Amino acid sequence: MKALIVYWHPEPKSFGHAMFIAGQQGLMESGWEVNVSDLHEMAFNPVSSRANFLSVKDPDYLKLQIEEVHATEVNGFSADISAEMEKLEACDLMIWQFPLWWFGLPAVLKGWVDRVFAMGRVYGGGRVYEQGVFKGKRAMLSLTTGGPAEAYAKGGFNGDMQGILRPIHRGMLEFVGFDVLAPHVVNAPVRMSDEQRKAELTRFKRRLASIAAEEPIEIGQY
Repeated sequence: MKALIVYWHPEPKSFGHAMFIAGQQGLMESGWEVNVSDLHEMAFNPVSSRANFLSVKDPDYLKLQIEEVHATEVNGFSADISAEMEKLEACDLMIWQFPLWWFGLPAVLKGWVDRVFAMGRVYGGGRVYEQGVFKGKRAMLSLTTGGPAEAYAKGGFNGDMQGILRPIHRGMLEFVGFDVLAPHVVNAPVRMSDEQRKAELTRFKRRLASIAAEEPIEIGQY
């Protein structure tokens, strides 16, 4: 079994980075082959442009989807994007590890999606949702928040966490065919003691030890 962890946080001493390391350890201890994309360490460029491609379909007007389809046909993606696509295609399980910023993905992780989830290669031609390219593969969001759990409950200050994550679950992961597992959320680690943070890392590793048996959630229910 092969896993891919895509991670971004600007601070290597952060709890998010500790989760990134614990995730690798937990999966490898359970027999998974783990590949990673540490987007901060890689200095990954999140901005889509002609730099996504070696090939050119229309030199006069940049329409990314047209260039993506053409690059798929002629093997024309840039080396950095091709490498990420190959990691994505090889995995059975993908985990995104990130801090929840402004109710969504940090810009660099969103830019990774923008550049790597390319039309023709990752979706398109009717290959979406139940017929998606990654049908049979699974994905999970692992994230930290600044606020406490009650702020993300139904009726809470920020609203239901499941509703907040739905655009990512449905509009990105399910869209390209992934079965989505329940998100792994650690609320307000900055407010925790060292012992509490250690307990959260243990909880995460314990979950990953049995993640192969988990059933996907029903996104349409919320």
